[in-house]
Amino acid sequence: MSPQQESFSSDDRVASGLSTEWSRAMDLRVPVVNAPMGGVAGGRLAAAVTSAGGLGMIGMGSAGSAAALREELRHTAALDGRFGIGLVEWVVAADPELLDVAIAAAPALVSVSFGTDPSWIARVRESGIRTATQVYNATEARMAEDAGIDVLVARGSEGGGHGAVEMATLPLLDAVLDAVSTPVLAAGGIGSPASFAAVLAAGAGGVWLGTRLAACAESSLSEAGRRAMIGADGTDTVVTTAFDVAMRLPWPTRFPARVLRNEFATKWAGREDTLRTDERARAELAAAVAADDPRTAPIDAGQGVGAITAVVPAAQVIDELCSGAAELLARP
Repeated sequence: MSPQQESFSSDDRVASGLSTEWSRAMDLRVPVVNAPMGGVAGGRLAAAVTSAGGLGMIGMGSAGSAAALREELRHTAALDGRFGIGLVEWVVAADPELLDVAIAAAPALVSVSFGTDPSWIARVRESGIRTATQVYNATEARMAEDAGIDVLVARGSEGGGHGAVEMATLPLLDAVLDAVSTPVLAAGGIGSPASFAAVLAAGAGGVWLGTRLAACAESSLSEAGRRAMIGADGTDTVVTTAFDVAMRLPWPTRFPARVLRNEFATKWAGREDTLRTDERARAELAAAVAADDPRTAPIDAGQGVGAITAVVPAAQVIDELCSGAAELLARP
């Protein structure tokens, strides 16, 4: 057997060991979806994840716009719809064309999260596109299922970026799986083969992988951001609203952000009301963001950030996670 044939056989064994009902329905080789991280998960990362056998997602976060989405879609033109698009509800409300562009792109999946209006679900499904949304408790999961959602993302408090801090990933996954019959993906703190295997063993249809892919070669994260993530571990993150307050982003207070702890987050922890009117602090943050200075600017990161040790291709990360998880799940 040639080395190439041996590699293909090994890939097939890994895929078989990790296959879930949901991943088969989506025609994925491995049950991995990259979280649509705003400013990080662009078209290049989406294409890389899809090429590696998962489902790549383009993320339109706080700064998302119809124009920005069109630009990122250039990188997924050759995927024949084998990618997804993730949106933020309040951003779509401010720029309705964003959802129009997402639907027109005919992706395999559209996700809209961080809100309470499920009216978008029917419209997307009527276009023949599957739908997803993040949930943080069993009650929300039931409501989304009743609204016709195709797949739920149980996002635990360990996750990076914005999200409700209510339950850790495994307890949340258990609660959501008990509450609904809709497929459920697990998100939050999944950065190793062991954590990947754990959520699959618990019944997840796949993983919604964010932080672990954020510093990959194909992501849109800045070089300073990559270095900061490589130098951090799981104890170096903090949950805060300080950056959103300073940048006057209308994130609902229920959804603070987990970021790498830095000088700005430490200085303004618990002082957000004062920060709202401190123009000097706001200018300081704006200058740091422009200068790409992670000592002050925010870097979204979950508690699995310690698993990032180098800038490598997304395919390498996915292969290492999947091979390791398959081996663990195959143990008697």
